[in-house]
Amino acid sequence: MTPSSHLIRGLIIVGISTLALSEGSTQQPRLAVSPVIAAPGSVVRLTLVASPVRGDSIVAIRGEMAGEPLHFLNGDGAEVWRAIGGVPVDAADSVEARVVIERSSGSSDTSLASVKIPRPPRRAGSPRRRPLSVAPRFTRPLDAETQARIDRENARARDVGRRAHSTQRQWTDSFLRPRSSAVTSRFGTGRMFNGRVASRHLGVDFGGGVGAPVRAANRGVVALVDDFFLAGKVVYVDHGGGVVTGYFHLSRALVSPGDTVERSQEIGLVGASGRVTGPHLHWSARYGKLTVNPLDLVALGAGW
Repeated sequence: MTPSSHLIRGLIIVGISTLALSEGSTQQPRLAVSPVIAAPGSVVRLTLVASPVRGDSIVAIRGEMAGEPLHFLNGDGAEVWRAIGGVPVDAADSVEARVVIERSSGSSDTSLASVKIPRPPRRAGSPRRRPLSVAPRFTRPLDAETQARIDRENARARDVGRRAHSTQRQWTDSFLRPRSSAVTSRFGTGRMFNGRVASRHLGVDFGGGVGAPVRAANRGVVALVDDFFLAGKVVYVDHGGGVVTGYFHLSRALVSPGDTVERSQEIGLVGASGRVTGPHLHWSARYGKLTVNPLDLVALGAGW
């Protein structure tokens, strides 16, 4: 056998070995979270890259973050999946996302990613809480019946978020603000009502006079319409995939439970019901049972 024949034979053997290794190997899945540093109440993006292997396809992807399921959808090609998750408002140091990829052979891979929670600096001289004035009945000590009512209403709102994990994702476009007016109070602001009751503002307020239109932030199904003690007249929209948006202090709801609403559809009118200082829209959002910043949904843009 000539030297050239030996060389050709060697190249063929190396080529076959490389091909076999390529077909039989599994690339370790990679999970990335963005941003890697996020404030409590943030919505984060998760990107999973997991390569299918010939004869051993991916059959399921299960994920969890902060006790809530993650719903992965195919993104850029067959190897990329995307999901969103929520950071609890009481998160202290970090929150971990855990994803398990199950394959047809019965094997599985696990990927982890973490979000760090910063300690926000407080500017010298800045107020810790925003003082507000509301009707006295909202600040005096609550009787047992009223407190029980508030507890029931809070439980119903959490249940809407829990059930949203079982609703098929309804949206394909980006989220939008429910009003074009100025934001009058941002998410996470500390508040004192009549100098007596301290709370944290877990939503975003938009200015507007009574009767001004309120629009659905995205496509979804109306999950709840009612009059709550603190939130006043409310509409909750289940967008599926764990995402819910709430519209508070309305003067009127224009939808009913079970209605499918489209992105930007008018669903209610601005009002001054519940615990308010004046007419405005309070916009809230949940990922499952977690309360999150609704403006983070808008910031996601298309594709998420």
